[in-house]
Amino acid sequence: MKSIIALLILNLLAGGQALAQAKPAGLFDVEQRRAALAQPALANIRAACLAIPRDPSWSSLQPIRGLKTTEGYGTDGTANDYAWAVMVLTGRALAGDASSEGALRDFLVTWARAGAFTETELESDAYYALKRVLLPTVFAFSVIQGGLDDEQRKTIAGWLDPLVRKIDHIFDGSVDRNNHRYLTDSVLMAWGAVTGDRALYEKGINRYRTILSEARADGSLPLETRRGSRALWYMRQSLASMTVMAEIAATQGSDLYGMNEGGVSFDRVLSYTLNGIVEPRIVLAYASENYIPGEESDFRKTDLGFLSKRNHGRHYMAWAEAVVARDRSGLATRRLKALLTRSLRSARPLIDEFAGGNATCFWGRG
Repeated sequence: MKSIIALLILNLLAGGQALAQAKPAGLFDVEQRRAALAQPALANIRAACLAIPRDPSWSSLQPIRGLKTTEGYGTDGTANDYAWAVMVLTGRALAGDASSEGALRDFLVTWARAGAFTETELESDAYYALKRVLLPTVFAFSVIQGGLDDEQRKTIAGWLDPLVRKIDHIFDGSVDRNNHRYLTDSVLMAWGAVTGDRALYEKGINRYRTILSEARADGSLPLETRRGSRALWYMRQSLASMTVMAEIAATQGSDLYGMNEGGVSFDRVLSYTLNGIVEPRIVLAYASENYIPGEESDFRKTDLGFLSKRNHGRHYMAWAEAVVARDRSGLATRRLKALLTRSLRSARPLIDEFAGGNATCFWGRG
């Protein structure tokens, strides 16, 4: 492991060129986005980056040594304050707030030196919570790494690298093939892009292809639509991870949005989900399997709660910002844009771990 980290640091210090020569690394081209946010045309989006104030109390948050499996349905939420702080500070740093960038740097260094999350339980639910923390942390690092000195970069990267590799674990169940795994591979792909690790990056490409190949002809995902009242909930969650993977690939010059496996593409999966939102009855035949449905046992009561903000001000539909910003001409994208305009825009900034942070700041156009 030490040799892996040493190679990682060397690659980071060299500019992460192992993955793609002369291509920016990470979720998006950080400097290009900074420049765009400084233009008058995106003044309202820059305001969305800065909409949530920096809370001085975040610097007093105590590092969490490990995340745990919770009893019953749900995920360990002890790191919610950490994740929120990272996501808010990253957006503010991207918009040019030097104080927030400094606070984020110090915050990550402190948690890195404390070995935060390194004692997370080796259970699928605990690892799921860890993945949700790691994705925005990786993106935070990608945004501020250019302003770090060598020691700070080594400290944060040396902490993150083994944590990212830790989540690449097989639990011998459906979590190795459903939205849990999609989230895993979005994190691996992101870190691979940031560090120049081609093997990690390719895990996202391969998972994306697998998702499409395992989808039904109508665009539904079998392991997600069986989830009773939360069938559409998990379709949406899968789309969030697919969007992150597609955006990382786009930064490297590859078009995953246009990938087609057996007649199924991103647009087909998106269309099915949007159809279900408009007319939930279309998912009932699949949802009737009622596999781990959550708190609602009646599969006929489709949970559309993801269309509203949740606790900590996060929004599960944040990923829509990236898809709409691509300005693709397909019907699915136009329908998503209409949904964003009609129901989601007023909730900006749209921030969520599954999208890596402040998605309005990362991709929003106006």
